[in-house]
Amino acid sequence: MELVQAKQKKTFESLKKDLGWDNPMQAPRVEKVVVSVGVGRLGKEKGKLELVADRLAKITGQKPAVRGAKKSIATFKTRIGDTLGYQVTLRGVRATDFLNRLINIALPRTKDFKGISTAAIDDMGNYTLGIREHTVFPETADEDIRDVFGLAVTVVTTARDKKTAKAYLEHLGFPFKK
Repeated sequence: MELVQAKQKKTFESLKKDLGWDNPMQAPRVEKVVVSVGVGRLGKEKGKLELVADRLAKITGQKPAVRGAKKSIATFKTRIGDTLGYQVTLRGVRATDFLNRLINIALPRTKDFKGISTAAIDDMGNYTLGIREHTVFPETADEDIRDVFGLAVTVVTTARDKKTAKAYLEHLGFPFKK
């Protein structure tokens, strides 16, 4: 099992023929990883909000930022400032450590895992992955299973297009469907 940090250093050498690069600065890299959780109906229950924030902090190793409502919408019973979710932005070492745990531990532990879709790579070279249960991460697996929530992980890369991003993420070890 090779770590993301080691694979990052070998990116240019392994992909230069396929993508026609002649300068090592053309090789993409992970800029940041954004992990977000929407609390939805849990927003009215105070104890649940702290639980979600605590577990997200355990998973990412960083305190999450609160994302509040920007508008009051009577239909959804929200008021300005109501907590709608939490978000964590990871950069540098924390981002690569999180990706190591995601690729090597969490995704293989997912129930009925057959690979992740390449359709979620956008035209800017970023990849967004939805995880249905936070319990696939070993930091929270032993806790109470009643309050399970999903999270979205966005990997922001410096790749300029879809093709480059797909080749780069495959090189890092993302288990895409064949």
